Amino acid sequence: MAKNSDLKITLGVEEEAFLIDPQTRDLISDPAPQIFDECEKKSVPHKVVREMLRTQIETNSKVCHSVAEVREALRETRGLISATAKKYGAEIVAMSTHPFAVWQDQIPSPKERYESFAMLYQEIIRRFLIGGMHIHAGFGDADMRIRVMNVVRHYLPLFLGLSTSSPFREGVETGFKSSRMNILCGLPRTGIPKAFSSYDEFKALEREYQRWGFITNSGEVWWDIRPSHSYPTIELRVCDVCTRIDDAMTIVALYACLIRKYMRTQSAGALVSEEIMTEIIFENRFQAQRYGTFAFFADPNDVSRTDIDDVLNRLLKELYEDAEALDCVSDIEHARDIVKNGTGADRQLDQFRLAKLNGKSPHEALCEVVDTVVEETIEGT
Repeated sequence: MAKNSDLKITLGVEEEAFLIDPQTRDLISDPAPQIFDECEKKSVPHKVVREMLRTQIETNSKVCHSVAEVREALRETRGLISATAKKYGAEIVAMSTHPFAVWQDQIPSPKERYESFAMLYQEIIRRFLIGGMHIHAGFGDADMRIRVMNVVRHYLPLFLGLSTSSPFREGVETGFKSSRMNILCGLPRTGIPKAFSSYDEFKALEREYQRWGFITNSGEVWWDIRPSHSYPTIELRVCDVCTRIDDAMTIVALYACLIRKYMRTQSAGALVSEEIMTEIIFENRFQAQRYGTFAFFADPNDVSRTDIDDVLNRLLKELYEDAEALDCVSDIEHARDIVKNGTGADRQLDQFRLAKLNGKSPHEALCEVVDTVVEETIEGT
């Protein structure tokens, strides 16, 4: 068993938001550059950076040493970009796709990296009007991080199901709670990674990719969870952007508790050969992508598929000790509220259908969806 002194975890969150016009509720394809300049100056100790499209603004929290510190960081970063955007005639929305904006209207950010991606990936990148939430966790040594990553892969569908916020795209109800994943999966080196026996095995794969000229470094490996190229962390990348901070904090807390559990029990290294098959994790992820909190997962603990609520309740019992240690019991228990009341995607769909029942046109209904997300984005900031 690991000692408490060996169970330290650092956390950091990246969120990609969109800038919208308060009158049209559409994306602003070329927002005032002062928004980014002012945010960059005021964001310390956090960071605010440009993303691939000019309509996007990304926040990077500082390195946090507790779940509570992450919550405060999200309040600060969302509050900063919201206040600054309003100063220059814009508003922000935390959602993984805008309900009716079209990719043809968007303007890329002027950066050599994005230009090279556009040359290589063509239509995939042109249609890449999506945003995500990435959570970094720093702990242990490189091999410990790999072993824990192997296990956490099993829970990627759950994380996606609890975070979905992209049911619409280009004015269409897609039928997916996370239509973002439909776009993201067009890129190579995405999806669920295999289980690695060691960090050296992962680095050997990186060198093989480099040998053939497919990547310059592992930052171009876009799996749903990966060892970070820039930091000594494991980066959870599967999630949609949560419209509400409370929902985002549930994902952060569950991720931290899972990591602590497997560090504490030292069981991660034994699970490489006992895992669910990667192909089955992919199937579970599709269920989450399609149905969100209504997903039914293949569960190795049962003879039939199990709904997300039962999977979650079993996990919460397993994580209670770690949640107490990390002082985030209420954060992980909020996951039950998400399953009961819905994710951002569910609220968007409910708002859209209610507006249509009240006589609004489809476009007017989608505008109301945007208004709802604007409010949720800055709740509690």
